[in-house]
Amino acid sequence: MVMGVLNVTPDSFFDGGRYRSSSDAVAQGRAMFSDGADMVDVGGESSRPGAAPVDEDEELRRVIAVIEALAPIGPVSVDTVKPGVARAAVAAGALLINDVSGTLWPVAAECGVGWVAMHRQGTPADMQADPRYDDVVAEVHRHVLDLAERAGAAGVGEIWLDPGIGFGKTVAHNLALLAHVGELVGGAEAIGARVLVGTSNKWFLGQIGSGGEPLPLQERAEGSLASSTWAMAEGVHMVRVHDVLASVRAARLVGPVPRREVELEGVSR
Repeated sequence: MVMGVLNVTPDSFFDGGRYRSSSDAVAQGRAMFSDGADMVDVGGESSRPGAAPVDEDEELRRVIAVIEALAPIGPVSVDTVKPGVARAAVAAGALLINDVSGTLWPVAAECGVGWVAMHRQGTPADMQADPRYDDVVAEVHRHVLDLAERAGAAGVGEIWLDPGIGFGKTVAHNLALLAHVGELVGGAEAIGARVLVGTSNKWFLGQIGSGGEPLPLQERAEGSLASSTWAMAEGVHMVRVHDVLASVRAARLVGPVPRREVELEGVSR
């Protein structure tokens, strides 16, 4: 599955300011569904490193009209850490709470919707200052699996686990988590959860993709698609991306397809 990123913000790291008006955001959401997105994730507060918090009224103003317009077209999630915004988004039609704080499972249980449990070390203000782990893979997996157990016990029926690529991690941490993401898939499936991964256009791709100076935002498309495709091949159930069309095409190559015999020059393949 492919989740399209729709930031209705002035300061998100990749598309901040592009869709600040409701009409522009709705048009982009429609385009994502047209390109094959399985879900569109609407966010009104940036969670990038160094991002400033947004008050609840402003976040509501940014996202609710967009969710109301897109929900009749296809599945919509809300990217928020605020209980009030999450409740209002669900009332507007959101089916999933994408929660980078890992704290909103009681709201998901209360509202009867799905929940994404993401790992984050620190807050946007400090998470990339000096992230440290004894064993990043073991610690992150344990954290999100524990959150899933709590959410399930509280009554959340649809649970997604996100290792939080780029949220309080170095380049090495991110690569280790991607290398072992198949193990997280196995652990999630054992408890009835699924895995969501988002690498799209993140800074670590610029660090490793150039062989020299870090790549700017506009030159990370290949790394974004390669890392998302790797995650798909390792069994991840959904990827969160800015470039929906390319990711959908990759998913068609990697994911299950109907079995059929193709006759080619008399040879059955």
